[in-house]
Amino acid sequence: MNFDFLPNLPKPNLDDRKFEDLVQECLLRIPRYCPEWTNHNPSDPGITMIELFSWLTDQMLYRFNQVPIRNYIVFLEMLGIRLKPPAAARTLITFELTKEQNIPFPIPAGTEVATERTETEEAIIFSTDRKFLIGIPRIQCFLKATEYDYNENLSNESLEAIFPRSRSFWSRQENGEWLTTIRTPIFEQSPQRGNCFYLVIEPKATGEENSIEGNILAITFKGQAATATGIDPKNPPREWEAWNGREWVSILRQENDDRTDGFSFAEITQQGPNPEQGADVILHLPNRWPEDDLGTQYRGHWIRCIYRYLRDNDEQEYGYSSSPLIFGLSVRAIGGTVEATQCVWVRDELLGVSNGKAGQVFELQGKPVLQRQSNEYVEIQPPGDRKPRERWLEVPDFADSRANDPHYLIDSQTGVVQFGPLIREPSQLRLQTQARTRFQTQDSLQTQFTGTEASADALSPANVETEGKAQERQYGRVPPPGSEIYMKAYRTGGGMRGNVEAETLTVLRTAIPYVKRVINYEAATGGTEPESLEKAVLRVPGLLRSSQRAIIRDDFEYHAMRVPGADVARAHCLDANMEMGRRWIEPDAIKPGQVCILTIPKAEIQDLSRGLSPEELRLDDELTKKIKDYLDDRKPLGVQILLREPKYIGVKVEAVVLVGRDGDREYIRSQFLQLLYRFLNPITGGTNGLGWPLGHPVYPSDVVAYCQKFYQQIPHVRYLKALELRGIRPQDRPNWIVAPIPEPVIYPGEFGVVCSWDNGEENEERKTAHEIKFILDN
Repeated sequence: MNFDFLPNLPKPNLDDRKFEDLVQECLLRIPRYCPEWTNHNPSDPGITMIELFSWLTDQMLYRFNQVPIRNYIVFLEMLGIRLKPPAAARTLITFELTKEQNIPFPIPAGTEVATERTETEEAIIFSTDRKFLIGIPRIQCFLKATEYDYNENLSNESLEAIFPRSRSFWSRQENGEWLTTIRTPIFEQSPQRGNCFYLVIEPKATGEENSIEGNILAITFKGQAATATGIDPKNPPREWEAWNGREWVSILRQENDDRTDGFSFAEITQQGPNPEQGADVILHLPNRWPEDDLGTQYRGHWIRCIYRYLRDNDEQEYGYSSSPLIFGLSVRAIGGTVEATQCVWVRDELLGVSNGKAGQVFELQGKPVLQRQSNEYVEIQPPGDRKPRERWLEVPDFADSRANDPHYLIDSQTGVVQFGPLIREPSQLRLQTQARTRFQTQDSLQTQFTGTEASADALSPANVETEGKAQERQYGRVPPPGSEIYMKAYRTGGGMRGNVEAETLTVLRTAIPYVKRVINYEAATGGTEPESLEKAVLRVPGLLRSSQRAIIRDDFEYHAMRVPGADVARAHCLDANMEMGRRWIEPDAIKPGQVCILTIPKAEIQDLSRGLSPEELRLDDELTKKIKDYLDDRKPLGVQILLREPKYIGVKVEAVVLVGRDGDREYIRSQFLQLLYRFLNPITGGTNGLGWPLGHPVYPSDVVAYCQKFYQQIPHVRYLKALELRGIRPQDRPNWIVAPIPEPVIYPGEFGVVCSWDNGEENEERKTAHEIKFILDN
């Protein structure tokens, strides 16, 4: 095993002799010890024996030279460094109910959902992370606006309350449905782009258990069947969004979920003789959907529908010629989505019975063990029937544990639970160390103030009594004899096998009534294999340098990348001195005493056929809180941590490739797109594959040089004939504008980073996908 990634300092082997050296040394000793032996040819049987024993000696010397590496590994053990266990993949599981419920419907924590078991593969099990409620939603108010806002404060001038209001024709029924006798337009009479309406869902009452965050809502609109509104019912120009406390996010998962066909009600005439009946819009709400008032008098959960062209400036797209009319509105919850982790819960596992000795070791049945949560710990049942269990505390090591501290540690990789050891040391060593310290301190003080040598015969180490019993110290409490040791709960799982594809988790292993279907609409990500010894050795220099404190920029970057439970791909620490030409009075400038860390979260990079957009790299509130809490325990007093995203700049490549006539152009195009999306990427980009460097500009020559390394491996590709770059810059979220003309170089700015992605747009002004054109070779 060679640690080639460590600094290679000159060091000799313990024995550097090889096989040839040993053979030659033996041959040179023959005349001295056996002069009558004169035939030294390789065919001589004696030479064969010399070569045999030289080979055996060479093998022993090879093992002997491995001793320094073993010492290095033992040094890692002394530092308390353990191999990291595998990380578990995570995804979102959607539960769909057979019908709406009259009371909030709970999905218990630890509900198991799995892939289908086959003849060759075991089922992969996921468990929900928390208790989840499918609530009872109620519509509080219905508002119209002439234009929509991106910010968190709505313009009250453009808002019009349809209900509730005085002299409203709408009335609320006992079942929560709103009805009116007069058909009401949802947009202006002559709809204009930007018209929208808002639905505010009532917040839960104080103490009420009725959360609707992450729920699937079916909003029923009642309107005239087959209403002529001028749109294409199969491609309506509208968009459904919800306010997640930070921004408006899309909540219509697929077009088929809008059964009103863009409020034209084109299909409901086929569902019954009644021409005036309702149709549903199925909306998947975000898991974080807080209450807000958005600067209005209405407080609740906000949903909106925007009249927006799907393709800007497309004259062939049909818009609303007149506003759709409705006379009924209701909502119900038909399911929900909750986070899940690839693991299996184990509860109340009996580890064994204590024998009252220090340093006891027990082993969990399931391993590896995932990072423990607040409800996962060891309990001790003292002898006796009526004594309650005692909760003990897990610690990373016993260095600070006292004799009465109820501490234990767990090796996540092996599943070993260990209690505090008893350390014995001779009292002679302890007393001599204390005496030497007192002697040296007093000698230094007397020399400084009197200029004379100290006379401390009474404190001399030679005069210290060295007899006595061994000094004992207990690190952590010992479970009393006869106590039963339980693991209250833990989770076992992890590994890359948990990175399953979308729509593969379809088997509900925990029986729950009224659940008709489970599915994961998104692929599971984040599963990794256990840490190797090489990776553990690689992180030792940073661990020794930064330890548990963050003082300099490297320390903050090191710890930000290693926050438990936080997926951070890159972290760059800034300070006030790096803000060239900035003034402290500017709102976003870094002020003295502040440390700003530009953070890039991890994202799915297994399939880069469509690149990685800035929207996939957003720094959410949960990740921000985890990083700040972790750094707050390590930063100096008075330092304020700021977490920001780097400035993302998109790059679009237009390339012309010379190919042979027999080449598969679609295959060649897909290969080139993969290369470009991987190279111009904040996580996998750059020449070293570690992410595009912060502030580094993009030159056409950089892209050409990178492609030349790989395109020769693609069949029938002759060479890259031409290449141009276009910058992609934000106009207003989430819209990005592509530069109309090619640029010789694209500068992301001092604290910017480039990325590239395919947004699926057809409009050239907004189409961000790379373009590959071909010229056939004659």
